[in-house]
Amino acid sequence: MIYQEIVNLAFKSILRNKVRSTLTMLGIVIGVASVILLTALGQGVQKYITDQFESLGSNLIFILPGRFALDQGFAQGPPNFAGSKLTLKHMEDLAKLGGPIEDATAQIELPASVSYRSESKYTTIEGVSDNFGQLYNFSVSEGRDLTPSDIKLNRKVAILGTGIIEDLFGASDALGKEVTIANNKFEVVGILEEVGTGSLGFDINNFVAIPITTAQNIFGQDGVQTISVKTKNKEDIDQAVLIVEEYLLQDLDENDFSVLDQTSLLNTINSILGVLTVFLGGIAGISLIVGGVGIMNIMLVSVTERTREIGLRKAVGAKPRDILTQFMIEAVVLSIMGGAIGILIGSAGAAIANRFITTSVTLWAVGLAFGVSAAVGIIFGVAPAIRASRLNPIDALRYE
Repeated sequence: MIYQEIVNLAFKSILRNKVRSTLTMLGIVIGVASVILLTALGQGVQKYITDQFESLGSNLIFILPGRFALDQGFAQGPPNFAGSKLTLKHMEDLAKLGGPIEDATAQIELPASVSYRSESKYTTIEGVSDNFGQLYNFSVSEGRDLTPSDIKLNRKVAILGTGIIEDLFGASDALGKEVTIANNKFEVVGILEEVGTGSLGFDINNFVAIPITTAQNIFGQDGVQTISVKTKNKEDIDQAVLIVEEYLLQDLDENDFSVLDQTSLLNTINSILGVLTVFLGGIAGISLIVGGVGIMNIMLVSVTERTREIGLRKAVGAKPRDILTQFMIEAVVLSIMGGAIGILIGSAGAAIANRFITTSVTLWAVGLAFGVSAAVGIIFGVAPAIRASRLNPIDALRYE
């Protein structure tokens, strides 16, 4: 039998049982689509975080409470925000050190409800220094920014993101109005400029900034959660890290704080997200194995149903390798068609999800999913194909 004829026979067999062939492919379709979609989500989150860090510039140093050690790119335990020994005085002293250090700011981040009349929204409340916006490239589109006197006098003033404004005030003017945060009245003095995405884990458009001293009073916080130090140039990062550590060690133990630059922090986050992406892809890949088992089962049934046909072909001259090739082609075609459909569905799902969260379909993920689907067809098609090729033609012709 020539190979063209073998291929034609394989496709005719698949098309003759359309419903069964479709159900057989379904497991591969679901598996490949899941792998594409989940890896796209993982890669999208990595790209999103990288873009956000790059938007801040490359000359920031982050001081976190507790020992946030890095071991081969992985974080050994989370920051100890609850037991932070970092204070506003540390931030003020760091800003005055000079040399490669240009400025420093501090923040406290806590969840709370902000309300206006009958409208309320649960969001992130950021207690910040007056220079917070300058270091993180946030700007006020209306009203004013926080001032040093707001910090010094613990004033109850707030700057709201556009998302908060829309939810609480609608089309009405928010400047000068009072909102309630943690049972305290705050005057709205500024509105943050609208941005497309959040930064560093929070959505700027749904962001409420209040003086850090006021946040400490109303939330019962003595320390600060994070201190950010800005250097004059990105080349000064290493020197600035040493200066910051030397200063903090005069007052704190080495286990009380961790100093990270943006590159180290970004590498750590990407390492964690990379492992998570592989883990999610592995979970989705289990369905590929299930789909492969389905292909093997259907092909075994097909061998049993077509026993007489196999015997007839062997009787007229078909060799065992011809029968083996035909059944292998059927299994591989089913898995490849399922893989192609799964790639289309997964890519379409990622495109739809991209409207709500960042996704990124990569060529390696598509190639891996397609390659695995083809391999599944080969691996799980071997046993049925071998069984078909080994049938005795006389016994096969007598099979009922």
